Amino acid sequence: MNFDAYARTGVDLVNARLDDLDDLRAIFCDDQEWMRDEVAERDLPTFRRAQKRLRDVFEYGTSGRDAEAVSELNSLLEAFPVQPRISGHDSSDWHMHVTSRGASVSSEYLAGAVWGLSVWLCEYGSARFGVCADDRCGNVYLDTSSNCCRRFCSERCATRSHVAAHRARKRAAVPSQPDPLAPVP
Repeated sequence: MNFDAYARTGVDLVNARLDDLDDLRAIFCDDQEWMRDEVAERDLPTFRRAQKRLRDVFEYGTSGRDAEAVSELNSLLEAFPVQPRISGHDSSDWHMHVTSRGASVSSEYLAGAVWGLSVWLCEYGSARFGVCADDRCGNVYLDTSSNCCRRFCSERCATRSHVAAHRARKRAAVPSQPDPLAPVP
């Protein structure tokens, strides 16, 4: 089982827009085509609640509140229990699913996401759960850097933030020029 892939589904969910059913369908990758086809309007509230709770896990991890991150993940594991089963069509296609046969799309997706993030926390610690340092972004990410120093969800956000800080420093370094139209005292 690829636990990192499951953990990344949790990241994808937290970062997704969930305004409507089309937004929800957009979170499913090509390997999850059956989920995209079966998901329904009734699944939206479940995904939205899970999205908020998973964001809390990232906020807890980022702020060093490990116990709260663990508590929330344990609660989510109870809500979306993992019930592993082997699936496939022939002996060359065996793979694992995280829920029992006939589980809803929300149960299948969320059990995998919560399980993946739980394994990630146990393996790397909650400090590896990040929230983008760019105030205009807010996306979450899994810190895979070698020294746990990542601060941004993407190179784009890092560059945008660094350019803005550079420009602010340049403006602060330039002495203010007197206004030529101001009256002389």
